[in-house]
Amino acid sequence: MHLNTYLSFNGQCEAAFTFYEKCLNGKFLSKFTYAGSPAAGQVPADYGDKLMHAVLKVGDYLVMGADAPPQYHQTPKCFSVNIAINDEAEAERIFNALAQNGQVKMPLQKTFWAAKFGMLIDQFGIPWMINCEGNVNHE
Repeated sequence: MHLNTYLSFNGQCEAAFTFYEKCLNGKFLSKFTYAGSPAAGQVPADYGDKLMHAVLKVGDYLVMGADAPPQYHQTPKCFSVNIAINDEAEAERIFNALAQNGQVKMPLQKTFWAAKFGMLIDQFGIPWMINCEGNVNHE
């Protein structure tokens, strides 16, 4: 079994996944638009070029997403996409990249449980947590 994150966007899925591909050193695997799909009639005419489904591979994991039809889109709340990483320099790079034009909720900093931890909402409205255990000893 695998758990994959599925993100919904308000018309910016392709821009977001292109951004995440760069920030997370990922690879955009696939994208399908509403145009020509069975769902084409269920979205506004100007949604034809919006993404009905997209897949980004990050390491061994997949992040999926879509542009939700306008009547179904909701602002994300009560969750965060968590990135667990052990390399402090890479944690800083990822945090700073995702924070571009976004909102830092908690700067990346040392905590009692992690060498570095920070929270942000990216420019597309997606909440992220970066958790870098580094050399923290949990014994």
